[in-house]
Amino acid sequence: MKTDDLISALAQDAPVRWRLGKAVAAAMAGGAAVAGAIFFVGIGVRPDVMQAMDTVRYLFKFVVTLTLAVTATGLILHLARPGVPLGAWRWALIAAPALLVAAVVAEMIVMPTSTWGARWIGTNARWCMSLIPLMALGPLTLLLLALRLGAPRRPGAAGAIAGLVAAGIAATFYAAHCPDDSPLFVATWYTLATGIVVLIGYFAGKRVLRW
Repeated sequence: MKTDDLISALAQDAPVRWRLGKAVAAAMAGGAAVAGAIFFVGIGVRPDVMQAMDTVRYLFKFVVTLTLAVTATGLILHLARPGVPLGAWRWALIAAPALLVAAVVAEMIVMPTSTWGARWIGTNARWCMSLIPLMALGPLTLLLLALRLGAPRRPGAAGAIAGLVAAGIAATFYAAHCPDDSPLFVATWYTLATGIVVLIGYFAGKRVLRW
């Protein structure tokens, strides 16, 4: 059987698609449970969470992190199925960065230049860079195991996108703890932390998802 014929047969195998989608959903739920356990046992919400919930900047962090997780999940389900076109999901992944860029521009317009540095550096950058990758390890591991039910033609890319999903889940929990709500801070340190998870996912995917 030619390679193209094999890919087409795998892409048209409905039971595999159903199993893959269900496995990814289970992996996300399990990963969220693992990340949540780490968060609530070892980290916890910020002391002023009730007051913070009245501010747009605090709630906006969850909009960004959840948008990242959702769009990356849609893309990864397509990457894991041979021969299935990525379609609009390829561009949907731009949504979270676009939201962040818009928020950063808005803040820089509204806030005095003298405050930009403090908002950018924040007070919690070190914890952000360490806790998001830590909480993402569980979701990433479970997602990679789930993706083995598929047959991604680009294992590294699939692993990297799994890293985006895992980072989105972890960052959603971390956002409830983080006292820094500035889009400048989120765009810098959350992005760098997410990049660490993506790199881990890329190299792990190349090894685990190869077929």
